[in-house]
Amino acid sequence: MSLGQQLHPHLPFLRRYARALTGSQTHGDAYVRAALEAIVAAPEEFPSDVDPRLGLYRTFHAIWSSSHLEDIPVSGSGREAIAQARLARLTPLPRQALLLTALEGFTVEDVAYLINLDSDDVEALVEEALTEIEAQTRAKVLIIEDEPIIAMDIETIVRDLGHDVTAIAVTAEDAVREALADRPGLVLADIQLADDSSGIDAVKDILAEFSVPVIFITAFPERLLTGERPEPTFLITKPFQRSTVKAAISQALFFDEATAPA
Repeated sequence: MSLGQQLHPHLPFLRRYARALTGSQTHGDAYVRAALEAIVAAPEEFPSDVDPRLGLYRTFHAIWSSSHLEDIPVSGSGREAIAQARLARLTPLPRQALLLTALEGFTVEDVAYLINLDSDDVEALVEEALTEIEAQTRAKVLIIEDEPIIAMDIETIVRDLGHDVTAIAVTAEDAVREALADRPGLVLADIQLADDSSGIDAVKDILAEFSVPVIFITAFPERLLTGERPEPTFLITKPFQRSTVKAAISQALFFDEATAPA
């Protein structure tokens, strides 16, 4: 099997990680392309003594650490400017450790390899990231989920993080109505809803009215992470871990203007 064939199944998830790390599909996908270009240019330098997924993320991190978001000039407004304000309070390593463990499911030992630290340091970074990001962000959250048990679980996670839940909607129509009645600062949306309506359609209608960060929840993330069209920046895979939801919420709000520091 060629190196390209070994890496292909992991690309959707690297895109997910890169987008969550940068808060932008455009920036995230650009770093993924840069990593792939580096691999194509020098395949002999690709780590051959580890799992291909680890080698892929290791290569991505080499690109990220050499020219990460903090070094990119921004206009002073919008998502990138918000990131700049928050990044002044939180260094990249804690965010990387948090996302790699909670969102991507790497072990602490794997993350230690990816970012060149000891395992104990990685665990400390994860705790630091959660503490600092949660201290910066508070929001009202709309949950769009038709499975009662899953919805209750998400609501508990959201409230444990110190956020308020405006409503739990089970259909697209309900979601839009609830969003307009009590404007949320974050939307958590399942894809397939109770009446066969679409969480994606609900989000499109909500975004037509006002801007709000959105986290999609789906059992088939690879369908929404092709890099071929406008796609979600933040996405959770079902079945999910509580830590994954916490990390996604923290990261989505990290880049949101409404919760930006003054």
